[in-house]
Amino acid sequence: MDQLLRSPAITAGLTKVEARIRRLSGSSALPAINAGAGRIVSAGGKRLRPAMTLAASLALGKALDRRVITAAACVELIHAGSLVHDDLMDRATERRGARTLNAELGDGKALVIGDFMLARAGLAAIVNVSRPVAEVLAAVVVELAEGQYLETADLFNTARTRQNALRSITGKTAALFRAGCLVAAVCAHASAEDRARMAAYGEKFGLIFQVLDDLLDLTATSEQLGKPAGNDLRQGVYSLPLLMSGADLDGLLGRDMSDEQVAEALRRLRASRMTEETIAYCRGLAADALAALPVIHDHEMAGLLYGLPAAYIDQVERMTHLTPVS
Repeated sequence: MDQLLRSPAITAGLTKVEARIRRLSGSSALPAINAGAGRIVSAGGKRLRPAMTLAASLALGKALDRRVITAAACVELIHAGSLVHDDLMDRATERRGARTLNAELGDGKALVIGDFMLARAGLAAIVNVSRPVAEVLAAVVVELAEGQYLETADLFNTARTRQNALRSITGKTAALFRAGCLVAAVCAHASAEDRARMAAYGEKFGLIFQVLDDLLDLTATSEQLGKPAGNDLRQGVYSLPLLMSGADLDGLLGRDMSDEQVAEALRRLRASRMTEETIAYCRGLAADALAALPVIHDHEMAGLLYGLPAAYIDQVERMTHLTPVS
């Protein structure tokens, strides 16, 4: 992942994307909305989704013109708006070391700021990019909502199935990675087959990204995560890694888990085959992602896109090995 973000072509493109994000997030007639949206887009993050949009565009022979830059900015703005809504639903008070909008401004104001960011991305796409790109982004907002709903419907459900967990993360996370790659292909006027292939690559990588993020919630330390370890357990999100673990968690899972119960559940999960099974599953997804890629004539972008899934899996695997089982 770091290799992608260090590419000179991607770095130059992201500088322009960043400026576009800030203009869009600061375009409300109400200064208070601009301030709130500005806090979110300035809070950090590696901009992986727009970076993948830029890489996909270059891979398909499309220069990083204003339309591509705006499309990539819209993808990130949708991601940022969805984070506001996630924090609101989770009643989170902190993200990346800063107070959340709902904690700072209240639920109502946070909600409308998140709505503004989603709507502003859609407006920019239809006005400054193209109707087909706007349609892709509108559809992905629908998928984000559906994926989040599916997760909410399964909270604290100890009978949750792997299939249901996969459907949820496909909608709430993988769909936006897919959309980022697809809008790049649309901007590049790629063939229908190449659009489908690039979209499939984005979705498979998005699944890897979310599954490994869920794994880290159960294996990394609070210091590594920047938030309490086992947060998903407390919120009743029984993720795919947990469902693949085979660990005996009877009597531990449920509402209002004590710190001791969370610690014991994490101990059992870390002592199980959860990490090995999850990493193996993600390597299978990575193989599917590479098989989906269209022919890429740009050697640098080919190397970056082909190398990205395995590099990210390796990075997370190293992190899990640094965490002692206790």
